[in-house]
Amino acid sequence: MEFRQAMLVGAGVIALCMPAARPAGGADPKPEITPALGHATASPVPDDLALPSPAAVVTPAPPAAAVDAMIERGAYLARIGGCNDCHTPLVPGTAGPEPDMDRMLSGHPESLAMPSPPALPDGPWNSLASATNTAFAGPWGVSYASNLTPDKDTGIGSWSEKTFVDAMRSGRHRGDGRPILPPMPWRNVARLTDDDLRSLHRYLTSIPPVRNRVPDSVPAASRVPR
Repeated sequence: MEFRQAMLVGAGVIALCMPAARPAGGADPKPEITPALGHATASPVPDDLALPSPAAVVTPAPPAAAVDAMIERGAYLARIGGCNDCHTPLVPGTAGPEPDMDRMLSGHPESLAMPSPPALPDGPWNSLASATNTAFAGPWGVSYASNLTPDKDTGIGSWSEKTFVDAMRSGRHRGDGRPILPPMPWRNVARLTDDDLRSLHRYLTSIPPVRNRVPDSVPAASRVPR
């Protein structure tokens, strides 16, 4: 009897020391979590509890209240920054020239083809402006106020927030294009905080789009001498 018990104990020890058999097909068994003392053996981690990949993480959109606050802030910045002074064409009014708000921030009118600017005599005057206050000429060349509405073809509707911020920071069209010419005060705008520039962009993309293709500005070096 004692001999038989010893044999059973020995066989049990051998069985514990031997590696577990592989399942059919040679695949390794799923690892099990070692249970804590006093608890039942844990089951393998289910596949549906696996952590998601970083690519699956989606950044939530800002709440509507935050978006409304950005638009309100952007509208305020556009007003105190005088964006309408140049980017909204002037028309004759009862008290003199006034902005045509039906074309708010749509830039120099496509229908208004400007002739070559007249030459100024020597003296302290060195720049000119159109009656609409959307076309300008000076030592920098000829410049036209851009269409700031969210029209995707002729305005900034295709500009991302980053593109807009880069343009205002660098003084270049779309951030890497032609120089933004006077009288656009981009150096002042570049001093705005990132949040203010984002708010300004958010406001501009919220206003009604106006289809109006503004002519390209002509730097002084590109002007043909008369």
